Amino acid sequence: MNLPNKYHYSIKKYSYILHSSLHYLCSKHYFIHKFQNQRISVVFGFYNSQLYGGPDGELGAAMRYLSQRYSNTNRKVAGVLTDIGTEELAHMEMICAIVHQLTKNLNAKELEEQGFAPYYIDHTIGIWPQAASGEPWSATSIQSTGDPLADMHEDMAAEQKARLTYDNILRLVKDPDVCDPIRFLRERELVHYQRFGESLRLLQDDLNKKNFYAYNPDFDKQFCK
Repeated sequence: MNLPNKYHYSIKKYSYILHSSLHYLCSKHYFIHKFQNQRISVVFGFYNSQLYGGPDGELGAAMRYLSQRYSNTNRKVAGVLTDIGTEELAHMEMICAIVHQLTKNLNAKELEEQGFAPYYIDHTIGIWPQAASGEPWSATSIQSTGDPLADMHEDMAAEQKARLTYDNILRLVKDPDVCDPIRFLRERELVHYQRFGESLRLLQDDLNKKNFYAYNPDFDKQFCK
């Protein structure tokens, strides 16, 4: 099955998206901008750390997709995983820049009042991947099964959980300088979900089997076309 032209993916296209993401970041001056409400910036920083090192954050997404691509039997779908995984790295760059801007000028009183002191003891104001709860990022939050169908269902669920995390951030954070890039990233998660849905259809078409869930292409090659 051939996808319509609008669904064709290439490294060149996603390189453009990656550079567009970084251009968006720089155009908003996140490397030099001082956020409007510095008093509660540490709280925003905690919230946004979830998007970097949380179980549904950008670091986990990049590692998940870039790991799964190797065992995917459909090369178009493997390309989608490569492209989206690469884009997630650009999203991670945006989140890290936001967290850095929100926390770089904190004083000792703000650190203690906002519950940031334990983090400061370990990392000062360095960017370190952890969830909003303080739990460090772990590869146990992602999966790469070697089964393309199982992986693709996980990927679709992961994008919805990422979208939900962004929704929750937007409910709590009102600073427009934070909300604007969060909305941009949320929109990209919705696009990724749609692309993975199309990829799942491609995989199902490849299998040519009544029950395509009872199948692992690495071991059940007699069911391949």
